[in-house]
Amino acid sequence: MKTSFPGLSLVVVVCCLGLVPLLAEDPLAKPAALDLSAQKAALARWNSLIGGWRGTGQPRRGSNTGAWREDTNWAWQFSETESALVGTVTKGKLASNLKITALADKQFHLQWTSPDGVTREMNGAIEEAKVVFVSEPDEQQDVYRVTLTPLNEQRTLILFEKRKADQQNYTRMAEVGYTREGTRLAGTGGGQPECVVTGGLGTIKVEYKGKTYYVCCSGCQQAFNDDPEAILADYKARHEKEKAGK
Repeated sequence: MKTSFPGLSLVVVVCCLGLVPLLAEDPLAKPAALDLSAQKAALARWNSLIGGWRGTGQPRRGSNTGAWREDTNWAWQFSETESALVGTVTKGKLASNLKITALADKQFHLQWTSPDGVTREMNGAIEEAKVVFVSEPDEQQDVYRVTLTPLNEQRTLILFEKRKADQQNYTRMAEVGYTREGTRLAGTGGGQPECVVTGGLGTIKVEYKGKTYYVCCSGCQQAFNDDPEAILADYKARHEKEKAGK
């Protein structure tokens, strides 16, 4: 008795042609999850955000009609599985909390929480010197876009926009222009202390075994206090790698 398998010949042909990997590839697959060290390295490009900012929100560009003042403080936040940059907003009309995490080297996620408690999840990528986050349509079929543009160590812009899912053009909600509050916190060099956790500019002293080190924010201070041995080992390894690369 002869037994036949109609699909077998197709499988054999596909395998012979070397097409199996193509069939198995998922074009919509998300980037592989980054480990904590890679997350921190990817987010380090935004070290200039760390610290306090004074902002002015403007619904209309160049007009003070409906404008408001707000304060935002950015700090690192660490858990066992995640590194993040968190902006806590005081007196904001569009945001009370902004949390940025890394999906890949140049791909990020924004969790935007409004003053009324609504949280929007948005993915974004770097476009030139800025990062643009876009949400999926919500129940009202609104799509939101947030553009974060660090102009320099003293100035940062965050533009909030939205559109309907069946439209292409975004409508401006408001843009918040931020000015650095107090001492500049971005970058290293010039003999200034370095944050042992992230490599940013150290502004807070921490002590361990009789030695003084520096961190850049309360989140890094907590991370150092939780496990100083691991932080200093990572700091040493990072500097050895930098030296080897020169």
